[in-house]
Amino acid sequence: MTSSWTFEAVQSLVTLAKEGAPVSVISLKLKRSVVEVRAKLDELGIIPPAEA
Repeated sequence: MTSSWTFEAVQSLVTLAKEGAPVSVISLKLKRSVVEVRAKLDELGIIPPAEA
């Protein structure tokens, strides 16, 4: 089981997504799996940018 998302991690996730970073890049920067990142974006109602 992975750790819960901190406020700071969520802010970073939202910022990176809005800057157009692909999920693979976001997952590396936040040290989380692609699945976790996609799930959190979906939970927040954010459409992830397309992979480059």
